[in-house]
Amino acid sequence: MQVLQVQLAVQADPAEVGRARRWVRSRLLNHGVDPDAPIAETVVLVVSELVTNAVVHTGSPAVLRLCFPMDGAEPGAGPGPVGAADGVRESATVGPLRVEVADASQAAPAPRHAGPDTDATNGRGLELVELLCDRWGWYPDGSGKRVWCEIGADAAPVDPLAAVDWAALAQ
Repeated sequence: MQVLQVQLAVQADPAEVGRARRWVRSRLLNHGVDPDAPIAETVVLVVSELVTNAVVHTGSPAVLRLCFPMDGAEPGAGPGPVGAADGVRESATVGPLRVEVADASQAAPAPRHAGPDTDATNGRGLELVELLCDRWGWYPDGSGKRVWCEIGADAAPVDPLAAVDWAALAQ
């Protein structure tokens, strides 16, 4: 199986998270993925969380990489089917899309469960990654680490309120 890899260098600035999201949307569109498709929404959210973690917790630059498994054809190439509503060719993806973020910290990522505090502004990032991705993990990479996740084409739509335990919050 062939894999198309694209990557973006991200500076140690929280404003870079927005740039990473825009870049991912552009790469997905170039790959033939409808920007309103559930997988696109999921990938953008996961990238936002992983890049935010890398930038905020390390204070150093990071590298974002998308890995598209391919069937041997170029994305959008050839006479493939075209979506009627948006004119975007169907993707040549044959497996899960992989997202990787490499940073300069050797500390293992640790999911924290933020609990019922609805005013909390952090602590849910890796929990979201865990819920939205088929698989995720990390490994040492040079003097830092690489956090990765895989998102299947059948990704569920992003619904941040779906997992809320409303009964527990009401107590």
